[in-house]
Amino acid sequence: MVKNYLTNKIKVMWLNESNRMKHFLFAIPIGLVFTLLCVLGVASGMEFKDSQTKGGTWDWLDWTATMLGGLVGQAAQVGILLLIF
Repeated sequence: MVKNYLTNKIKVMWLNESNRMKHFLFAIPIGLVFTLLCVLGVASGMEFKDSQTKGGTWDWLDWTATMLGGLVGQAAQVGILLLIF
């Protein structure tokens, strides 16, 4: 039981590092209003900007957190559209 708890805690720990939760949360409304392709552009643009200003490397975990937030927003958009139509 303790092993399962620690394993689950470690799996989500990467989301709490740096400002990844902001990436996740700010991508939700973009995915809700627009599409996942828009989130892809925003995530890539943010990482390009970060790579130019913060040391020259992409943080793929930031990019993943942004894409996951966009996926949540896109799923909410589809759910809303299914309820309307």
